[in-house]
Amino acid sequence: MKLESRRPFFRASGLALACLLAAIAASAQAPPAAQTPAEKPPMAEQVFKNVQVLKGIPMDEFMGTMGFFAAALSLNCTDCHVKAANDDWARYADDTPLKQTARKMVLMVRTINQANFGGKTEVTCYTCHRSSNHPKIVPSLAEQYGSPPEDPDDVESHGAALTRNAPSVDQVLDKYIQALGGAQRLAKLSSFVAKGTYSGYDTSDDKVPVEVYAKAPNQRTTILHAPVGDGVTKDGTTAFDGRDGWIYAANTLVPMLTLTGGNLDGARVDAALSFPGGIKQALTDWRDGFPATSIDGRDVEVVQGTSGKSTVKLYFDKQSGLLVRQVRYAQTIVGPNPTQIDYSDYREVAGVKLPFNWVVTWTDGQSKFEMSQVQPNVAIDAAKFAKPGP
Repeated sequence: MKLESRRPFFRASGLALACLLAAIAASAQAPPAAQTPAEKPPMAEQVFKNVQVLKGIPMDEFMGTMGFFAAALSLNCTDCHVKAANDDWARYADDTPLKQTARKMVLMVRTINQANFGGKTEVTCYTCHRSSNHPKIVPSLAEQYGSPPEDPDDVESHGAALTRNAPSVDQVLDKYIQALGGAQRLAKLSSFVAKGTYSGYDTSDDKVPVEVYAKAPNQRTTILHAPVGDGVTKDGTTAFDGRDGWIYAANTLVPMLTLTGGNLDGARVDAALSFPGGIKQALTDWRDGFPATSIDGRDVEVVQGTSGKSTVKLYFDKQSGLLVRQVRYAQTIVGPNPTQIDYSDYREVAGVKLPFNWVVTWTDGQSKFEMSQVQPNVAIDAAKFAKPGP
């Protein structure tokens, strides 16, 4: 995705809000029966004007769909919308030739999938565009006879061990738990408060203070403090209260996003990785049988599970047993939207190893979290995990 530079965090488009999704966490456990029904999020057409072929989807999926378009065509917001929308958000509703073409393409892809694949998503924008706004029609001899680099995110399970000595899911996860400090020590970690910095394209890669609050088994909130000029700082808050999740950032196109679908599925996985003693129960339909692959020259072992309706791949360093990557896919109206999280700088906290750095890469951009301190087993006010607001 092509991103415009030096774009202040709280003046960015609604797409920029998605950068905070990776810091939200929830568990797979069901909420208490006494909780009130979840608030129904608004649909895209209730928030934006001139939505025509993307009606009937919640706002977080709509924003993810915009990111999917950006990744498929390698365009940014104002390539499809008018540039005046940067200063007047109402202008995002203006029609442009590219928007009109995009609507036709969405309908074309739907027709192809319905007529040829029984409605299953087998063809998406990316199938033809491959990060270009003009699909290639001429075969590439360089690709045909060359050796393109392997993308470890693309590996797929064969459904069974490929070799006699290949580790099972249980063996990979047990090694991970042991590498972190063992099940007993993990069980003693009940909460933590982490402090450090956040940076991303939405802060023009400037580092801003960030805090992470986590409480076992299923609550987590992240708050970043972004300067917006004239000595004023605005907070960007993500929160998950054990069942529902939100992203709140004042003075943006969409100040409040309610998490739904694959975004909530992914949040459950993040919570399990915050308190990984229960990782085996956090996902279902575990699979092994992945071919050998590597990340940055280091061999990794891959297992796959399911959170809700979302597929999640976990990559563990073959030597240390530590988790180095998570890749998950949230379904959108135009196809599966990937999120990749890379973990590093494991340090011991209360006898348990935790990653102090993680990098989130997704179709809307990339963000970096670098923790400088983590305080374990501290009391955290329940209000920290409530729905954020002004």
